[in-house]
Amino acid sequence: MRKIVDLTLLLSEDLPCAWPAHMPFKRTNWNWFKRIDSEAGCVLRNKYGAYHTGWMVIDEHTGTHFDAPSHYVPLPDSGLPNACESGRITGDKVDISKMLGEAVVVDISHLRDKGGMGTSPLFTKADMIAWEKENGCFSPGEIVVLYTGWADFYKPGAEGESYFLKPYQKTGGGWPTLDAECVEYLYECGIKCIATDGASVGAAEDGIPSHIAGLAHEMAYIESLCNVDQLPTRGAAFIFLPLKIEGSSGGPGRAIAVLPEE
Repeated sequence: MRKIVDLTLLLSEDLPCAWPAHMPFKRTNWNWFKRIDSEAGCVLRNKYGAYHTGWMVIDEHTGTHFDAPSHYVPLPDSGLPNACESGRITGDKVDISKMLGEAVVVDISHLRDKGGMGTSPLFTKADMIAWEKENGCFSPGEIVVLYTGWADFYKPGAEGESYFLKPYQKTGGGWPTLDAECVEYLYECGIKCIATDGASVGAAEDGIPSHIAGLAHEMAYIESLCNVDQLPTRGAAFIFLPLKIEGSSGGPGRAIAVLPEE
């Protein structure tokens, strides 16, 4: 049996799973098991005491999630900058086959600690072409998975402030990612999905250019992965299945990789 690697971050109110300026993640108990003692012993009965469930408040871009084109691309008749037909593609309309395919892991973790205060170190088109010369060219339909090492900062409480909060406040460096020209290059290579264990495909200081570069071409972005270091450069099958939310800008989901047989 092939090994499965879980690439999905754990969601918790004590973990940095949501953008600092967005609705924070919250999970609250709705019902819990009730202990009822009787002559027959301890039993569970009645519809309110026999099961456990909770309810959540969750932003669409919490934890491991995907971006639909409508996340950054306005509707074509809106008159707004960067508006085009891709703005009509909400999360429920994205072709999920784009998020299933062979993973090609591009290691850019050497940039992890190179960002300035609130800025992301960028991997360029020239860098990507040089990477291809060493690792082989991209093929249409492959999923480019960026290994940045940023998931190391995903920790509870104050220890996790480097993941989102410090880059947002410009008191810490940002995650490595691709510049817009590099995204355009991958699109020209036939890549329809980019995934990252960084906090975003967009740069910490300005997420718009890299988002528009891909989402305007109807690419899908998957952000905030983990355990990418456990994948080979090539050969693993990548799977991301998101929640299907009407009119959404994206949504959380479960990401896994199936490793090749040894």
